[in-house]
Amino acid sequence: MKMMLMAVMLCFSSTGALAQTVESSLGSLQVTQLAKGLDEPWAVAILPDGQFLVTERKGRLWLFDANGGKTRVSGVPKVYAKGQGGLLDVVLARDFEDSKELFLTYAKSQSGGAGTALAVAQFDAQAAKLSNLRELFEMKPGNRGGRHFGSRVVEADDGSLFVTVGERGNRPLAQDLSMHNGSVIRVARSGGVPKSNPFTGTSGALPEIWSYGHRNAQGAALDSSGQLWVVEHGAKGGDEVNRVKKGANYGWPVISYGEHYSGGKIGEGTAKAGMEQPAFYWDPSIAPSGMMIYSGQMFPEWKGDIFVGSLKFDHIARLDRSGAKLSAGEQLQSRETGRVRDIRQAPDGSIWFLSVDRGGLFRISR
Repeated sequence: MKMMLMAVMLCFSSTGALAQTVESSLGSLQVTQLAKGLDEPWAVAILPDGQFLVTERKGRLWLFDANGGKTRVSGVPKVYAKGQGGLLDVVLARDFEDSKELFLTYAKSQSGGAGTALAVAQFDAQAAKLSNLRELFEMKPGNRGGRHFGSRVVEADDGSLFVTVGERGNRPLAQDLSMHNGSVIRVARSGGVPKSNPFTGTSGALPEIWSYGHRNAQGAALDSSGQLWVVEHGAKGGDEVNRVKKGANYGWPVISYGEHYSGGKIGEGTAKAGMEQPAFYWDPSIAPSGMMIYSGQMFPEWKGDIFVGSLKFDHIARLDRSGAKLSAGEQLQSRETGRVRDIRQAPDGSIWFLSVDRGGLFRISR
């Protein structure tokens, strides 16, 4: 599971034009800039008409047209824009063309500090406006500080919504079912709790929890079978990719393949009965962020593979996937991949990614 990945270097001129490529197993890859001038971009959502939305952590949502022109979207909820908190994920509803609804995750000010929240709103592209904003979930309050909010939202095949919630820097709470910290939660599209959630009948447990024992999952995606996968930050080492199962405990902070930043041991070791093992882990840490499972036509050789952005080593890691098993693939790296925050598959099968360091959105194609 622990692997170092082969690098595939993509070289560019100072103007951003393609200057040179290095052949990979798929041949030459091209990177094109789609948007620039972004301040801490966090997530991108591609609209059916080819326009796209980008969130900035400080609380701005931008609409970009096909020519790179941008308009600020109004109606965004007020966010707690401190530390790692702010406006985070944006995802279109599966029925967006009919409902015009999209989902946002964000850090929200609370009486005890701040916590991760999920909202749904209708989007009017012509007016660049959100309306009918409704909060669907807010984590149980009580945490101060600006660390570990998560946060990705994924709509499952049945319409329910999975949201990753970080442990907010309070490690023991990831094992406490009376708190949302360090969990994947599942709510209905209406905001209610599905009866099939694993802890609805457990005394003292919060019914929204689907899985727990996570540290800070900043990537999440469904595979072609509808299975949820997440990628989460370890401490000093031990970043994990997990295949998320209903009611499962992923061990943080009792077990980990990393260590504290001080060099001290975390918990009880790397394994314990009743706690899940990661499908893959990195040591040293790559500081993983956005995650995508490829299903497009442009790169059929990569179908089913997992792509993860690295905030630390400035690349996109590709993991080969065979069922539930993952193995190292390669690193896609260039000057444009500085602190990759989000990765999405476009309708044409190209791969889009957000670079924090470059302040831009980029497209990888043949």
